[in-house]
Amino acid sequence: MAGVIGSLKLEPAISRLDLLAPPVAAALEVWPVDAPIDGDQVLVAPIDASLADTAAFCEAYGVTLEESANCVIVAGRRGEVTRYAACVVLATTRADVNGIVRRHLDARKASFAPMDDAVQLTGMEYGGITPIGLPKDWPVLVDSRVVAMPHVIIGSGVRHSKISIAGPALGALPGAEVIEGLAREA
Repeated sequence: MAGVIGSLKLEPAISRLDLLAPPVAAALEVWPVDAPIDGDQVLVAPIDASLADTAAFCEAYGVTLEESANCVIVAGRRGEVTRYAACVVLATTRADVNGIVRRHLDARKASFAPMDDAVQLTGMEYGGITPIGLPKDWPVLVDSRVVAMPHVIIGSGVRHSKISIAGPALGALPGAEVIEGLAREA
């Protein structure tokens, strides 16, 4: 199975582990048999790493913002305890970090995780972080609009490629919870 979206030439990610961060490749190698899609339906395409940021990527590769998703890492703190979560939202929206996400993490304060922390804790490159292959104890909060998409383009754990995956599959990842209204229009 392969395909084309915009000018991306996609192929099964499981056959191109060189285009994935190690935790992403490891997650694909143990893809759950009960997932809504087979592991070989997770597709990947190489891109220019300097164009990994969403707006530049979409313009350069002919992919719309509406079919692009972002994965942001949020740190929620209450006292001395910090909890992390991944939030998956469409590129046309922004995660409600100080409302829904903060309450979900039972935190007094929530903010985007510092870049160095996000990179170290995920084993992925900043600007390429994806919900596939995250630490098992992290919640993966997925906006319901993402799950409604037939496919989305999202990071691959590295800046030099992108993954195409069915929206419903993101809502079925380990630790995933689909949340209505997780994001607001940007």
